[in-house]
Amino acid sequence: MQEIGLGLLGFGTVGAGVVEGLQRNGDLIAARAGVRPVLRKIADLDLDRDRGVVVDRSMLTTDATAVIHDPEIHIVIELIGGVGIARELVMEALKAGKPVVTANKKLLAEFGHELFPLADQHQVDLRFEASVAGGIPI
Repeated sequence: MQEIGLGLLGFGTVGAGVVEGLQRNGDLIAARAGVRPVLRKIADLDLDRDRGVVVDRSMLTTDATAVIHDPEIHIVIELIGGVGIARELVMEALKAGKPVVTANKKLLAEFGHELFPLADQHQVDLRFEASVAGGIPI
């Protein structure tokens, strides 16, 4: 089965939840999607904090740009929050031709007018469902 490499930027509460979800549901996602999501790298400033999930230490880095430019990473997941470094990294990922998924409402509200055209220009997706109306039961 084909694998799709994921790179995670931000390993706080939401990031740890994403990791846990991938660990718990990876086989189900693969069966339904026909491709296996594989978390390859996680970037965060604090590599030592306990997050309640177990990951291979070799996946952790403080260098977010290394995650973005890793050829084994096909999709970048931005969970840093805020609009400073998160904006810069999302822009870098889009310019590198990497699709981005974010849960960052503030980033999209303040800079969506820049980010969506940039994604279009580089023919990649910028996805965000989890950040907008994620709590509505459907």
